[in-house]
Amino acid sequence: MKLGYHIGYWSSGPPEGALDAITTAEELGFDSVWTAEGYGSDAFTPLAWWGSATSRIKLGTNIVQMSARTPTAVGMSAMTLDHLSGGRFVLGLGASGPQVVEGWYGQPYPKPLARTREYVDIVRKVVARKEPVTADGDFFQLPLQGGTGLGKPLKATVHPLREEIPIYLAAEGPKNVALSAEICDGWLPLFFSPKSDAFYRAALEEGFARPGARHTAADFEVAASVPVIVHDDVEEAAGFIKPALALYIGGMGAKSVNFHHDVFARMGYEDVADKVQDLYLAGRKEEAVAAIPTSLVEDTSLIGPAEKIREELAVWEKTVVTTLLLRGDAATLRKVAPVLS
Repeated sequence: MKLGYHIGYWSSGPPEGALDAITTAEELGFDSVWTAEGYGSDAFTPLAWWGSATSRIKLGTNIVQMSARTPTAVGMSAMTLDHLSGGRFVLGLGASGPQVVEGWYGQPYPKPLARTREYVDIVRKVVARKEPVTADGDFFQLPLQGGTGLGKPLKATVHPLREEIPIYLAAEGPKNVALSAEICDGWLPLFFSPKSDAFYRAALEEGFARPGARHTAADFEVAASVPVIVHDDVEEAAGFIKPALALYIGGMGAKSVNFHHDVFARMGYEDVADKVQDLYLAGRKEEAVAAIPTSLVEDTSLIGPAEKIREELAVWEKTVVTTLLLRGDAATLRKVAPVLS
């Protein structure tokens, strides 16, 4: 199992020590480093800025929100970063949710699966640069239909370094996971648990079996963000993670549409997820954090003494996950890497 480093979202400003952590990850032999975006910092700029200090490690977005940019714009950024990094770029995409898409981008959120399919197809056409890019989909038309009539199919002026750039899809529901296996080169799960491996394995296999699927399980990447905390006290370690879980389960989405809540409900924590959501949305955030059992943290994280983590890692290695994405500063990476190697 490979290791990657996830910088994560910025809070009020750039994360302190990010460059040191990234160069440390490369020094330690990590396979990849990833940036994120929500409704603050973007994913491409920090990746280019900090990634310029590296020479080997893969540079990925986890994730670029599709509603933030047209597919041709993403194709342009992907080709640009691939050139600047010498062919090390990995494009991670995601549909996000209606709360952000409608509230922040002012865009509709219709049929995310069909829209994702069209989006990825156009990005691949831009990067391949085989012919002028055209599209006649339900969501994207190139040239635009009903405009001035002056638009014409165009081909990127830049020649790609690679005619295919790996595309990974962030997905939580089974249909979206299956779509990642069908049309993409990798899957970016959030809140993965070995207990859910059979569920996700079946969804992936459904995608692999579809006509025209690009991969099989043997050459498909699954890069999962997994909190890892080496600590003698399991309860204290869990306490560091619970506030973020409460935010995602309770507040990252509306009560009626919260994909993160649904992940934990499928995992067997539906009552817990409902309670956390109710408390969080009522403004009782500390109570929401306290409502999360340590068992839920342990199901989706690797925490505790080094020996405990090594034993649990053996279970993770039997799952569909191919890369563990870690977070933390340079000192954390140096402490955790030997435990996982």
